[in-house]
Amino acid sequence: MRKIAVLNQKGGVGKTTTVANLAAYFAMQGLKVAALDFDPQAHLTIHLGQEPETLEKGSYSVISNQSGFDESLVKVRENLWLLGASIDLVGAESELVSVVGRETILREAIEQSKINFDYIIIDCPPSLGLLTLNSLAAVDEVLIPIQPHFLALQGFGKLLQTVTLVNKRINPSLRVSSILLCMFESRTSLSCEVKNDISEFLASARQSQCAWSDANIIPVHIRRNIKLAEAPSYGKSIFEYEQSCNGAEDYEQVAQYIHNGKRQSGIIDEKQESLKE
Repeated sequence: MRKIAVLNQKGGVGKTTTVANLAAYFAMQGLKVAALDFDPQAHLTIHLGQEPETLEKGSYSVISNQSGFDESLVKVRENLWLLGASIDLVGAESELVSVVGRETILREAIEQSKINFDYIIIDCPPSLGLLTLNSLAAVDEVLIPIQPHFLALQGFGKLLQTVTLVNKRINPSLRVSSILLCMFESRTSLSCEVKNDISEFLASARQSQCAWSDANIIPVHIRRNIKLAEAPSYGKSIFEYEQSCNGAEDYEQVAQYIHNGKRQSGIIDEKQESLKE
């Protein structure tokens, strides 16, 4: 089982879109996937067609130890389960301030799961608080989506500091595996400059022991695509909403890269190849 946290403290960079569409694609290939919404805005929950107000159980009930992990999941597609979020998550940090071991509640809940998932993918909130710490303590990998502009780089270092802290104190197996460039425009010099800056930064860490020493920029970038913005309002993944658009093509190739680790000339080969080789 691979456990991945999709993390960036800045909102609007493609976190929820990435979680929803990767989870949907993996599930379409026959892999068992749990998508966890830990953002109080509940955008992932809405993206996958659920109403946050109607959920009886979800991420809040798990993090507050009111219910178990498996019983709080909702099956939203074939092979795809959702741990939904609601506005109740806003109060979770203050409610858990005196709880011993509060940073590892989610990890312990997942360890008790009886479902043999292939992937658990977490949509982290756009902050570096207790909900994010729980997410990082529960996974092995961090995928960082970044919008290629100057301000995106400003918080990148702080984000990696947080991952390093969790790696040293709570979760020694945690590592940054991938950087995903979203809303990428290859014709603009700024997008390419940001990509090069991140590449150089990652290259400088190759021989170190830091948590991102093996990280790579995924060689497929998510292009600007209006269909990706429209799909959540219909409660659909991009593959259900418009399978022939650029957004669907990009996320299909990103999913194959993550699953198979293939890269060649910046694209994923053998698009027709099944994930379940």
